[in-house]
Amino acid sequence: MSTLSSRVDDALAELRELSTDRSAAWFFPGQGAQTVGMGADLFEQHSIARSTFEYADEVLGFNLSELCFEGPVDKLMRTEFTQPALVVHSIAALLASWKSGVVEDKAGLVAGHSLGEYAALIVSGACSFSDGIKLVQRRGQLMQEACDNSEGTMAAILGLEVEQVEKICHESDAHICNINAPGNITIGGTTTSVQAASNLAGSQGASKVVPLTVAGAFHTPLMQSAADGMEPILNQTSFQPLEIAVISNVTGEIIPDEKFINHELHAQITQPVRWLDGVLAMIRYGVTNIVEFGPGRVLTGAAKRTNRDLILRNIGKSEDFASS
Repeated sequence: MSTLSSRVDDALAELRELSTDRSAAWFFPGQGAQTVGMGADLFEQHSIARSTFEYADEVLGFNLSELCFEGPVDKLMRTEFTQPALVVHSIAALLASWKSGVVEDKAGLVAGHSLGEYAALIVSGACSFSDGIKLVQRRGQLMQEACDNSEGTMAAILGLEVEQVEKICHESDAHICNINAPGNITIGGTTTSVQAASNLAGSQGASKVVPLTVAGAFHTPLMQSAADGMEPILNQTSFQPLEIAVISNVTGEIIPDEKFINHELHAQITQPVRWLDGVLAMIRYGVTNIVEFGPGRVLTGAAKRTNRDLILRNIGKSEDFASS
């Protein structure tokens, strides 16, 4: 075991031994939050963040840190690089905020959007940092290949109910990809099907339809080759009992135990992310405070649209440590 491995894995183990705040939840963002420069200040100012990035470089076999901090942007935006970059940044932000005294107790529940679910599982103790990052790297490679081999796109439908969007997708051969918040649903499929669904949504009262600049139709059957490719590596991974409860992308409920993780990570590649259901479940379990670790504010924004009484915070940079 390298010094970096020991340092990062030991820090995560210590984090899981903290007292539990049942009113708190931690979020980890998915693809789309990435930006050149992400994590650079954490790397420079916090030794545990530096160790996290350097250990990821060692595990992945290339300089992820340099790519995050300096780009080029077109390379960082490729799915195969974006996915490990976001997970590493999220975990670095969490560990640095804990070591800095910003986080004093561990959350009662954790969740990550799409690839962010891997960050949640690493933090929960379901797998080691190195195993989790290797899984993310392979997932990103397979999803990039699926994007390159199939013509797909996505769009955000605002202002319609889930049932309306389901009917529109059925009529146009599109698919629901993400149910993020009330009236905020992402669809995907071939360019033709998404355009047809977008036209239908506009004619049926959607307040806005936003085409998304994405590599492919994530969380749809067009990603089946990626799901098939993940099966061998998931079968080879030994998942451990969850020390912090994780909310499933696929069901929107707590993952019962480690035996369900393999199925979860396989299914979430082609099935919609039920983020809204997950947030509502957290609220039922007594969550009132949510911190999103990593770049961007997408998940806390969706949570705010779901329930305005939630206390929300984002931590992706050192300057966020001091914000109230």
